[in-house]
Amino acid sequence: MAPITNGRTLFNEIPTGFPEPGKTTVYDTSKTIDLENVPLNGGVLVKTLVLSADPYMRVQMREADIESYMPPFIVGQPIFSLGVGKILRSERDGFKPGGYVYGLLDHAEYSLPSPDVPVFGIRVLNPEPGLQYSAYVGAGGMPGQTSYYGWKEYANAKAGETVFVSGGAGPVGSLVIQLAKQDGLKVIASAGSDDKVQFCKDVGADVAFNYKTASTLDILRQEGPLNIYWDNVGGTTLDAAIENAANHARFLECGAISQYNSKDGVKMKNLDQIYARRITLYGFLVSDLAPKWEEEFYKVIPKKLASGEFKFAEDITTGLENSGQAIRDVQTGANTGKKVIVVAQE
Repeated sequence: MAPITNGRTLFNEIPTGFPEPGKTTVYDTSKTIDLENVPLNGGVLVKTLVLSADPYMRVQMREADIESYMPPFIVGQPIFSLGVGKILRSERDGFKPGGYVYGLLDHAEYSLPSPDVPVFGIRVLNPEPGLQYSAYVGAGGMPGQTSYYGWKEYANAKAGETVFVSGGAGPVGSLVIQLAKQDGLKVIASAGSDDKVQFCKDVGADVAFNYKTASTLDILRQEGPLNIYWDNVGGTTLDAAIENAANHARFLECGAISQYNSKDGVKMKNLDQIYARRITLYGFLVSDLAPKWEEEFYKVIPKKLASGEFKFAEDITTGLENSGQAIRDVQTGANTGKKVIVVAQE
């Protein structure tokens, strides 16, 4: 077989605000790959099927020498995220051609990913019967793991308590809502559109509101106090949650998407209430909790997703050439459901 084009999405420049397709990232078709003869060097050749676009990817769009919890994208090189691919060739024990892998993949049609990357190096994926493999970049993968690990480790949930979930329509927030309802809690959820608010209600939220048209502070005053706050957005929403926290509340600090694309300062008015109300804040990363909870997660969650007991929603972008727009959609909140980039069919 002659070499074929290997389309890639490259990191082109560091953005100052929201990432711009064609500027922050560019789609490149200058490279080819010989699928039959490219050296594997003990590795695995993978055809990319689906890729994830996630909020944290904005944090990776920085100078390479700035430390953070995720490695930076390198200008001129492919961006990367979690994805599912099909094994074409393998020199690695346990990775058989025709099988599937899940883990960090370049935004490229074909790649040689490493199984040796900590936590999210590629692993063999055996999809749950009845569950599409795209679910494994959402509720059945890292976003769902974030929800499950964090909730199990830190929520200390008790039936009858009240939890507020910001970003409730996203893949993390929507699973948190369902975990909380399973534990018998009253759930308040916020989202950025009426459709997203309805999805929060569909997955079990007792109270759901559009933070763009309703006052978060007023809703929390009416429906609180909060025993638990799952924070996906940071900023003024976090400040409102602190003001409406019960004594000894638990705050699970998972994300801060309201601040990823702007350096404008957010004035916090209620920091004194952290000690006044004896609030405990837990900052966590999914990678830290994986050794304890990963095995249980894969035994429990994919089955519940396949059966329909736990619900999830996907927002599909077709074509690797559109991955830059998919990434921007997640940052601006234009997606409705877990953003999945479909690169190829099997």
